Amino acid sequence: MIPKSSIAVVTVLAAAVLLFSCSTTRSLEDGQFRLARNKVEIKGKGDKNLNPKEIERYIQQKANTSLIFGWNPFLGLYNLSGRDTTKLSSKILKKIGVAPVVYEPSMVEASKSNISRHLDYLGYYHSKVDSDVSVDGKKVEVKYTVTPGKRYKIGKISYSVPGGEFETDFMADTLNVSVKPGDYLAEATLETETERSASWMRRNGWFGFTRNYYSFEADTLLRRDTADLFMFIREYTRNQTPESARPFRKFSFGDVTFSWDKDLKFSDRVLKDMNTIRPGALYNEKAVNDTYSRLSSLKLFNGVNISLNPRDTADIVDCDINLSRSRIQGFKLNLEASTNSTGLIGVSPQLNYFHKNIFHGGQWLNLGFLGNFQFKHNDRSIRSNEFGVSGGISFPEFLGLPNTLFSGPNVPRTEINASFTYQNRPEYTRTQISTSYGYTGTLSRGRFLYQFYPVQAKIIRLQNIDPSFYDVLGTNLFLWNAYLDHFDVGSGAILYYTTSTDVNPKVSYKYLRLQLDASGNVLSLFNGSMKTDEFGERVIWGIPYSQYIRTELTLGQTFVFGRSDNQALALRLLGGIGHAYGNSTAVPFEKQFYSGGANSMRGWQARTLGPGRSKAYDWVVIPSQSGDVKLEANAEYRFPLFWKLQGALFLDVGNIWYHDDYDDGGSILHQENFLKSLAADWGGGVRVDLNFLILRLDMGIKLYDPTLDTGGWLGPSDWKRKDSYALHFGVGYPF
Repeated sequence: MIPKSSIAVVTVLAAAVLLFSCSTTRSLEDGQFRLARNKVEIKGKGDKNLNPKEIERYIQQKANTSLIFGWNPFLGLYNLSGRDTTKLSSKILKKIGVAPVVYEPSMVEASKSNISRHLDYLGYYHSKVDSDVSVDGKKVEVKYTVTPGKRYKIGKISYSVPGGEFETDFMADTLNVSVKPGDYLAEATLETETERSASWMRRNGWFGFTRNYYSFEADTLLRRDTADLFMFIREYTRNQTPESARPFRKFSFGDVTFSWDKDLKFSDRVLKDMNTIRPGALYNEKAVNDTYSRLSSLKLFNGVNISLNPRDTADIVDCDINLSRSRIQGFKLNLEASTNSTGLIGVSPQLNYFHKNIFHGGQWLNLGFLGNFQFKHNDRSIRSNEFGVSGGISFPEFLGLPNTLFSGPNVPRTEINASFTYQNRPEYTRTQISTSYGYTGTLSRGRFLYQFYPVQAKIIRLQNIDPSFYDVLGTNLFLWNAYLDHFDVGSGAILYYTTSTDVNPKVSYKYLRLQLDASGNVLSLFNGSMKTDEFGERVIWGIPYSQYIRTELTLGQTFVFGRSDNQALALRLLGGIGHAYGNSTAVPFEKQFYSGGANSMRGWQARTLGPGRSKAYDWVVIPSQSGDVKLEANAEYRFPLFWKLQGALFLDVGNIWYHDDYDDGGSILHQENFLKSLAADWGGGVRVDLNFLILRLDMGIKLYDPTLDTGGWLGPSDWKRKDSYALHFGVGYPF
């Protein structure tokens, strides 16, 4: 008898072969052709700045996208539907599939003109664009051959501007002009310079001045391959005649008024503190933009509209700031769930309530309720429950200092947080009370986020300890310090930088996240006045305090590509280390690293991997593996399926270790066994992209398990064995 698993594999392979081999032109009418591919070739020496992929953007008719090696299974599904649109099966296949792009010859000429205009804009004048159409059956491939035109280097640059105060301000900025002699002449660079220069003038009182007052002339006759450039600023725009000329006027700020929904109770003082527009000051576009950014950062207003109204009788501009309210309060729900082939189920729901104006001054209140439940449905003795409640208030100011001391578009916020967590495991009951006080803010247009908490404090208590678990702790001072009662008082900071501030970026971006924690150093200054316990640890009210340093660094980059920018390759590399010293022999358990889960090594459930090559702890019922070193690398290929569904293929490599003198069967990080202690998994997933929200289902399959005595590698025959895979549900991308 053929095994069911073999039948399933054969069935899947047969379906894949069918989709791969089926016609992609069956649904075309007579005389129609499918546009299979566009290709751009740059002829001659070309230029490093000319990228065929970039030029492809200016082709008017795009071919069907492909997932891998030119194959699109959804194009095959559409063609399987046939031409009979009355059948239900045909309607379903057409809905799921993707229709072939029908070749239109007229679009080729339009594309050639579009490419030529773009090359002129880049400074390749009189470029030549040829096309060649290849027909293979009912498929068409269009090849565009680009011969770049002549380029001119800029020679002398001359300026002609209105005199007086305007000329004085303009000439003071000429050292910052971005177009220099020796640069290549291009409309693209000239437009960039006019935007920069006009912004400079608006920041120095010249209200209403735009790039449309600039014009250029280039003389290419005096010297070979060189263009002398003349920049003109006239008192009428490019679309006007000289009769429309009006002298430029320098403005000052006048009255500033605020208006908002009357049913919204809000403090005038906060608005005045956020406002950087000062009546009587010289008009400055930056002050307007900074005020807009500050008011928007309150997240209290759905729209911030600043109207600038110049007076007819004076060089004064009045500012009317209209604020339209957004949703003030509401709830947010997050859920993560996972299971594996052993039947262990983990569910982590989280509910948050927010109020963005609790004290009528832009103060944010956030209340959180979380749970973490792990269990086996067929064994009630294997169960772990965790409940938590948290509360925080964020003030739109640096408490104790006025916002007027902070220049720019961003003002730091003051954060005060507190939380309580209760955890009930078969081995013990743990409670944790924590609080923190600190400051958060953004810089560089929101790309750089910082969080600094000078005070972080918590107290952890263990109760109802199982006697056998207590015996394990008593034999190892490392575990004793990691698990039992302790104070944790210190400071922390998080630094985060990203090249995209979008919630769900659609372009390539990179990011960096650095987290630092240090605890016990201030308390250690008072060691002389503290009592010691039987282990020699300094104690407060009979409880030792923790002393350690911990850091974690994450580097990530996502490359967006494809003919429609609908595919992505996401990469992440992270590493962390914690070190206990002074009053501690171990980093507290809640500060140790773990691996596995919906956002980590997806072939394992959370806390079921590592440390190193050691097997699962036999003194805990629910897996709780941890370590004070972590290294991990992830790669994920994302591609469209149909409707709002996306697919993903991923590979994860990493583990956790101990770096100190605690060994539990291969748990320490050593250079000689590093590669053998790295775990690896692969898998696939499905995502629902709702733009504002990503729902995710991933299945990770173990590829290399360092705990196995048989070498660690798992092949297809092993993937159906016990504990060989894990299934994860989550919200948002894993990284």
